[in-house]
Amino acid sequence: MHSGRSTRTVDENLQWCHDAVQGVSRTFAITIDALKEPMSSRICVGYLLCRIADTVEDAGHVPAAEKADLLRRYDRVLAPTDPTTVESFRAAVDPWLPDERSNDWDVVAAAPRVTSTYASLPGETRDALRDPVRELVGGMATFVERHADTGGLRIGTVEELEEYCWYAAGTVGDLITNLLVESADAERAATLEDNARSFALLLQLVNVAKDVSADYDEENNVYLPATWLADEGLAADEVSDPDRADDVARVVERVTEHAAGYLDDAQAYLEALPETDGNTLAAWAIPYLLAVATIRELRDRPTDVVTEGTVKVPRAEVHALIQRFESGAVAADDVGDLRARMAAAPLHETDR
Repeated sequence: MHSGRSTRTVDENLQWCHDAVQGVSRTFAITIDALKEPMSSRICVGYLLCRIADTVEDAGHVPAAEKADLLRRYDRVLAPTDPTTVESFRAAVDPWLPDERSNDWDVVAAAPRVTSTYASLPGETRDALRDPVRELVGGMATFVERHADTGGLRIGTVEELEEYCWYAAGTVGDLITNLLVESADAERAATLEDNARSFALLLQLVNVAKDVSADYDEENNVYLPATWLADEGLAADEVSDPDRADDVARVVERVTEHAAGYLDDAQAYLEALPETDGNTLAAWAIPYLLAVATIRELRDRPTDVVTEGTVKVPRAEVHALIQRFESGAVAADDVGDLRARMAAAPLHETDR
């Protein structure tokens, strides 16, 4: 991989990466903040490498052919022996940078800085990150090419939804697990590897269920399976129609229950996590438990996905959960109890 030259120091680049994560993902920023070094920087840089591809894949203003070409070029940048430079990717993406850039596009524009930071990581860390990131990038390019005629993604079946979720999130689960198993005993490592997919798919499927309207309105992507939409007499372009909110809600409920099927395996993943090399239970248990809370909210008010644009966990509940972990009062054995409580009611209400 040719990472590009920079006069900035490694510390300056790492700090920029940490600041950038705060801007592109409030949820993942919670994870990064809960980690300690060196795991915090390793996960931070790995996440930004993935986020560059994700932003390109979601770009509704970029034609499918150009989008796929950008993703394929970015994949070559990440290949250790390919001569493609990150500067060539940056030049190719330049015409597609929005005039008013979001934080996500700021990260794409700074791809040379992200890859330079990646290149500064220890060799074993780069090896742990590289294959999952490249699988994510290649998978996204494949999906863009597959759905090029519709202008955005149109998932056909639940099997294709799971395939997409694997590329979008399962690969990130592999990335995380590659870093964690380095310091895990054989039994823990096996448990992590067996359940990493479930942990990642749970989080991604919950996102699919809650973000139906935004995915369609902002990115022209429909992840609800067409076969399930057809069961309700829905076309893909009706997923954000308030007049069809009840019908869309029934499909959202099916995706929600499909996601909930991964809760047990994801909990087993959490309970096997080694808290070494800066890894912490909080970093991964918080997003898991927020997914539990989001499933609760989706079950209670699935039509809000259409009528309100999304379903959100109460901010007070998020704060209550973070504070509980910051106090040091939560161990791996407590995750199951917290899961049960948050599945029933908002945590901040039951804490009163």
